[in-house]
Amino acid sequence: MKGAVIGCGFFAQNQLEAWRDIEGVEIVALCDQDAERLNASAAAFNVERCYTDAAKMFEEGGFDFVDIATTVGSHRALVEMAAKAGVHIICQKPFAENMTDARAMVDAAKVAGKTLMVHENFRWQSPIQAALKIVKAGTIGEPFFGRVSFRSGYDVFSGQPYLAEGKRFIIEDLGIHILDIARAFFGDATRIAATTRRINPKINGEDVATMMLTHENGATSVVDCSYATQRTPETFPQSLLEIDGTLGTLRLDAGYRLTVQADGETQTDVSPPLLHWAQKPWHNIQESVLTIQQHFVDCINSGRQPETSGADNLKTLALVEAAYLAAEQGRTVKLADI
Repeated sequence: MKGAVIGCGFFAQNQLEAWRDIEGVEIVALCDQDAERLNASAAAFNVERCYTDAAKMFEEGGFDFVDIATTVGSHRALVEMAAKAGVHIICQKPFAENMTDARAMVDAAKVAGKTLMVHENFRWQSPIQAALKIVKAGTIGEPFFGRVSFRSGYDVFSGQPYLAEGKRFIIEDLGIHILDIARAFFGDATRIAATTRRINPKINGEDVATMMLTHENGATSVVDCSYATQRTPETFPQSLLEIDGTLGTLRLDAGYRLTVQADGETQTDVSPPLLHWAQKPWHNIQESVLTIQQHFVDCINSGRQPETSGADNLKTLALVEAAYLAAEQGRTVKLADI
């Protein structure tokens, strides 16, 4: 299976490393508007075909899928270009700037008959997967309350300075991941309430957000995110869990400690492996990149839809839009209205 990658920035290096580890996959083309960055990635990953124009890359073809690792403003044009070229598509999150663009991209892939997956990797982190396996097995009964938390003071702006520039920040960039984790555990939501704050005066968007979701099955979840939390030890980039079920509880605490209390108590170390190209503390996320990209390949080979398909991600993106609306207007927003 031959692939192309558009975008050779900070996070795309993880995707390129992961592709190199997946058996039966070869990246044959790279595209980036920054020639210096493009050439550096081509040299590092031994890719001969380099482009600064995505249209020309698609015109020359010769690949089965494209991994779009660019910022959100370019996604719709690139996804529609890829669908027209008849290739399978992975698109970085956030998927789209608005629901209209997101739905248009899903429709384009559907018409083309090609797989469209959003690179929504947090649910694929091995500690989250370990917790999901326990909950789905019914060990703690039916979940009726949960908290999914990501709180850190880590400097994410030095590596990705554009994050400080937008009017939106933490819900759109990080909260989208944590909301998707909530969906994975509790199912789809019917309504959401939210508050936001900007603590860091050097950025334009919000860096603290607290959201409360009501799910279709009656469960309630609290999703809280912060890049303004100063604490020791630093827990970046860990997502922490507290889940109450009708038969017991589950906690994923800092340090990857998974505790289940149901007819007794068990504690397990679910620390993610350190891949040969990964670096702490990013290794948790880096491992999930490899896992989700392997999932994409497996889905194409088996003809099934990815868990985080474009169609599925519409529901996560709707939560993001609804959260901003709820925070702005100080009210609970129904997802049916988004």
